[in-house]
Amino acid sequence: MGSHHLTRELLGYLRTGYPILILLVFVSSFVANSILTAKNVHRNPPAVHTGPGGRPLPKRSRSTVAVVRAPQKFSRNTKLAFKWLSFVILVTFVADAAINVTHVLVSREEQWWCGQSVVIFIVGSFFDYSIILVSLLDTNPSPTFAQFIPWLIALPIELAILAISLSINSGFHHEPVVGNPTGGRLQNGLSTWDSMEVVFNCIRTLILATLVTLYIFNSVAMKTNAWKASRSHTNGATETTGLLDPSHMENGDAYGSTHATGNHQSTKPSDPWVRPTTVPSTSWWEYLSGYSLFFPYLWPSKSRRLQVVVVICFILIILQRVVNVLVPLQVGVITRILAKQDDEFQVPWFDICLYIIYRWLQGNQGLIGSLRSSLWIPVSQYSYMELSTAAFEHVHGLSLDFHLGKKTGEVLSALSKGSSINTFLEQVTFQVVPMLIDLIVAIVYLLIALDAYYALVVTIVTFCYLYVTIRMAQWRAEIRRQMVNASRQEDAVKNDSMVSYETVKYFNAEDYEFGRYRGAVSDYQKAEYHVLFSLNLMNTSQNTVFMLGLLISCFIAAYQVSLGQRDVGQFALLLTYMAQLQGPLNFFGTFYRSIQSALINSERLLELFREQPTVVDMPYAKPLDECDGDIRFDNVEFSYDSRKPALKGLTFRCEPGTTTALVGESGGGKSTVFRLLFRFYNSERGHIRIDGHDVESVTIDSLRSHIGVVPQDTVLFNETLMYNLKYADQTATDADVYEACRAASIHDKIMSFPDGYNTKVGERGLRLSGGEKQRVAIARTILKNPRIILLDEATAALDTETEEHIQGALSTLSRGRTMLVIAHRLSTITTADRILVLHEGKVAESGTHDQLLALKGRYASMWRKQIRAQRAAAEAQVLQDRAQRLRSASTSGVMGDDSSSQSDEDRNNNPQSGVPRPPGAGQSVK
Repeated sequence: MGSHHLTRELLGYLRTGYPILILLVFVSSFVANSILTAKNVHRNPPAVHTGPGGRPLPKRSRSTVAVVRAPQKFSRNTKLAFKWLSFVILVTFVADAAINVTHVLVSREEQWWCGQSVVIFIVGSFFDYSIILVSLLDTNPSPTFAQFIPWLIALPIELAILAISLSINSGFHHEPVVGNPTGGRLQNGLSTWDSMEVVFNCIRTLILATLVTLYIFNSVAMKTNAWKASRSHTNGATETTGLLDPSHMENGDAYGSTHATGNHQSTKPSDPWVRPTTVPSTSWWEYLSGYSLFFPYLWPSKSRRLQVVVVICFILIILQRVVNVLVPLQVGVITRILAKQDDEFQVPWFDICLYIIYRWLQGNQGLIGSLRSSLWIPVSQYSYMELSTAAFEHVHGLSLDFHLGKKTGEVLSALSKGSSINTFLEQVTFQVVPMLIDLIVAIVYLLIALDAYYALVVTIVTFCYLYVTIRMAQWRAEIRRQMVNASRQEDAVKNDSMVSYETVKYFNAEDYEFGRYRGAVSDYQKAEYHVLFSLNLMNTSQNTVFMLGLLISCFIAAYQVSLGQRDVGQFALLLTYMAQLQGPLNFFGTFYRSIQSALINSERLLELFREQPTVVDMPYAKPLDECDGDIRFDNVEFSYDSRKPALKGLTFRCEPGTTTALVGESGGGKSTVFRLLFRFYNSERGHIRIDGHDVESVTIDSLRSHIGVVPQDTVLFNETLMYNLKYADQTATDADVYEACRAASIHDKIMSFPDGYNTKVGERGLRLSGGEKQRVAIARTILKNPRIILLDEATAALDTETEEHIQGALSTLSRGRTMLVIAHRLSTITTADRILVLHEGKVAESGTHDQLLALKGRYASMWRKQIRAQRAAAEAQVLQDRAQRLRSASTSGVMGDDSSSQSDEDRNNNPQSGVPRPPGAGQSVK
């Protein structure tokens, strides 16, 4: 009889522990499978790139993540078989539940009851296999070892339960009744009810064996086929090769500076920074691992004090978890004392005060939570400072090709998302993780303090709540992303319109801009409506799930109180604890949405960090300490787009202290020479040397410190003139600035302004004229005092008189320095030591002004065209002046011979114009 009792206890332990074990095994296997899958996809990662401060940048790109997927393991029919077999397992548990419920109803006079372990076994196992089935339906590829391992472990346990059940029920045994598992009538052999349970148990065991065998057989077959395929395709790409596998890429790996190696096909470069419009096809581990690379910027590694503060904050979080258990326990104590009906009734003053103290400490608004929030403020500020400055430095570190293709509004919007990363970190650390701990503690506490029914209910409600929340949030993610993109588009339209203020006014396009912005706001509001509607639907679904769980718990507790198994204090404890759990679960819905919102908002910042500069210092680069200005281009080739080369074997030399002019038609490669020399791009072939050093062998910063640039379109900061001038040399004195401005013929003009050098120049310097901005740029270059000067049409926006002053100042500045000049007005470079005529990326002609005229080639042709254009302009000016005088004379009523004589006199006394007199010029206009 004792052995029979032990066998029943063993069966009870097996049935109770079975669903718990299967759940833990599945969760562990699922997490492990996600991590291993993410690592296998990126088994051969590229070299580690570092961001500002030497911190690592993300290794993967959105396109890679969206395309490279793990190969499918099983055929469609095989996967369908796994899903149907898993569904049949659920049907067997439903059948077990139906058998036991029917047995209870039929034998209610005998008070037959299957026992707590059977209820936990059926309900818990149904819940476990439901999760496994959902994972088969939701995940791809499936099944994996995340499902296989639970099946494998469940099989021997099911066999053990079947064997023990048969050993007990096949002989003499007592039927279980309410409150006593052996208190019923004596039964010999299997009853009809027992036989039906055994049948479904056998079916379930057979299906589990089929699942395990099918998985093993197909896995072995797939590995065999993969091995054969790898042998037959050793030297080529297979069907499972990722589309962006570096070993099979044919079109280069970057935009802008593409290395044209191999016989690859010319393709159009992709948009350097595409706005995400869909949910990336990544696993949760891949998604979080991308954001984990922000953590080096968030951890206060530079402050030991802040690290101690972080530890204290985590200790406070643990204290909050303890208080969360003490509050419902204290409610039960107070209720139990107040519910006493004997003569020794007393008011629990101390217990009530203790309860109030616990409530005072509890929650984020309690003393502990407020203290933790206050301590975390400097840590949060540190994280925001590190991340925001790192993002700002990263954008400045990106190459010119990125900045030419970016939308300023998009980049500014992304840079402002540093706080979203902080929000994500804080919510995960102080809300989600403590909530999960509270739920685990609640399950364990209810299991120990009350019984397994409540732990089972809380477990099922928690998983159902979390699943409903996550699934609906995933559905809402696309809607939310559309709203965020619409918001960014609204910001971009607003920013672009403000930056292009003058262009809008030039074309009277105010109404068009108003309509464009109104349309952007309308698109945002449409997306916002769908987001808010789905939010309300999600809240209703969450509340329904929790209320069902609360209803079942209250039914069980009320029934046990009516039987005397529980007291009123425990019922109050249960209600308080369940109400307390509702808060974290409701917050999880809010936090999940907030975290998802933070991830989506910060996704743009992550994409920005994923951008890699195409021009960086080589590992062997050394500073260029001194520079004489000897420039040499040796067979340089370069293209912005591989379909249209910009430079084709360009070769020339600029000797130190000489002036070299670059002329030619637009698109000939003149500006490209400047950009390559300044290391905005790297050449694809050939070498660019300064003083014999290849520009790629010296550091970019040291190279640029020896080069001064006067661009064709000067952009100034919205600061004072003095700020903009000293930008070239922060250590320059006011006297140095004045001297440079005098050399640039701008000092007197600045002094004529009401505020002098403290005059604000406006956005991008729009309050200054084109000539004034150009002279400010020249003055800044003079202050920098470089050895090499690059002039890109430096005098293009100046009048004739000012140009003469500037040419003199540039002549003084160029002494002892190497100067490269891009000029379209050939009259400004006639004194250059050497003139290079560029045509289709090559030097078509080279020499001095006189030598090139003597060649009678492209330069001579350009010179003749400009002379004719200048003469035509002068002639037009003379005729315009004459017409103006005639209009003035007509208005004053003086139209006699004196006027005609004067007109003839003026026309005859204009020999310096060099313009032949037009026919009839000597006749008076009557």
